[in-house]
Amino acid sequence: MSVTGWAGRARLRPGGVVYGGAVGSASAHAHHSVQVIAALGGDDLLMAGPAGEPFRCRAYVVPSGVRHSVLGGVPRGVVLHYDPLSTAGRRLAALAGDAGDLVPDALPADPFEAACALDSVLPQGPLPGATPHPGLVRVLDWLPGREHVRLSQAAEVACLSESRLAHLFRAELGLPFRPYVLWLRLMRTAELASQGHSLTDAAHGAGFADGAHLSRVWRRMFGIPPSDFTRTIQWM
Repeated sequence: MSVTGWAGRARLRPGGVVYGGAVGSASAHAHHSVQVIAALGGDDLLMAGPAGEPFRCRAYVVPSGVRHSVLGGVPRGVVLHYDPLSTAGRRLAALAGDAGDLVPDALPADPFEAACALDSVLPQGPLPGATPHPGLVRVLDWLPGREHVRLSQAAEVACLSESRLAHLFRAELGLPFRPYVLWLRLMRTAELASQGHSLTDAAHGAGFADGAHLSRVWRRMFGIPPSDFTRTIQWM
């Protein structure tokens, strides 16, 4: 049975999001995170890839920056987001595409509990040769909570040229500098909204000009309006 609306429970954690509940539709979008989206039970997701080609699957891994959409959701499913530089994010990115074997059959019946359980069993071990550039690490540690950051400022923190730092963002994170900064601001918005702030106040607190600005960026990153994340999703 295909559904269009999102309704469930979610939790923010360092570098990403854990969600379990009804998986609704989402228009074409691309985000910084590596995403796992999976159906629970006997239903399949109806997805579309970068070129808009539709396909059905039980589970799918979407690498950072890859455009995709959810054409038809499921009543019970999970969505997990990981930072591309995390161990889980790097391992999952290597499995990009259909990932039905990634989801164990023995998961809790409750979708949010199933999402937490799947999050705990995904690969967490060391990844040989995956150490990011130290300059990039300095910038990633420095960026959270800063507004209106320019690439030139970040390059000074990294002790690198702007062109070198821009290359590292694309090569090691899979996306340019500016979309990564926007991702951090969206996560800050979600954090504030989960604490009970209105979307307008959360938008201002995360450095967006107003609610309309937030809505445009949110739709581009997630394919749904930000109101869905506060109206029908309970934040844990």
